Amino acid sequence: MPAINGNLRNAVIVAGHSVVVDFNRVEEDSGWALLDFQRGEPKKYIEHVRRAVEEASADPAALILFSGGQTRAAAGPRSEAQSYWGVAEHFQWFDLQQVRGRATTEEFARDSYENLLLGICRFREYTGNWPAAVTLVSWAFKRARFDLHRTAIGWPADRFRYIGANDPDDLPQALVSEQNAIRAYTGDPYSSGPAFRKKRMDRNPFRRQHGYAVCCPELTHLLGWAGPRQFDGHLPW
Repeated sequence: MPAINGNLRNAVIVAGHSVVVDFNRVEEDSGWALLDFQRGEPKKYIEHVRRAVEEASADPAALILFSGGQTRAAAGPRSEAQSYWGVAEHFQWFDLQQVRGRATTEEFARDSYENLLLGICRFREYTGNWPAAVTLVSWAFKRARFDLHRTAIGWPADRFRYIGANDPDDLPQALVSEQNAIRAYTGDPYSSGPAFRKKRMDRNPFRRQHGYAVCCPELTHLLGWAGPRQFDGHLPW
């Protein structure tokens, strides 16, 4: 695939967590389609967006990718990615408007593994290149989880940086849930088992399907890899 924009070399991927339903109340719970455990978190999500915008502002070669699919049936076919883009628009890109032309959405991810892998695919689709470096913005308490994902897809550690923007107010409970997630991903690093498949189906109520095997044919086998054995095929990075 020929390069579309050779000036964009680095990916800043923002992992989405929910969908906005009313931007007039974007700082309130009522402005989002939240699950019960997400109450009180909208301002935290806004901070994730702000940190990514600041990161891209400091790196003229960076492309922001807001990642997340249409995960909430009650919100209609609106994606987490579009919601986070809308947050940046609502806050006028936090007075860093020059970043707007270096931002896009990844509309299909249903979990953290897909945030990373499909975010990289979307960078390739958008620019024609594989990123030279990846920065991932999410919860601070999920750092170890994303390192498992990075290892699973064979992305080099020296080309990966994690920004833990903040943590939920109820961090102890989040850490308990995260330890369960770490155990699950350790045993099923490509999240292909029954429990993960059900979760992805539940997070895809509008039955969307990405086409990254077309724009990223080099990753066809990785995109379909079920594990649990480490993928040992060719990787373009």
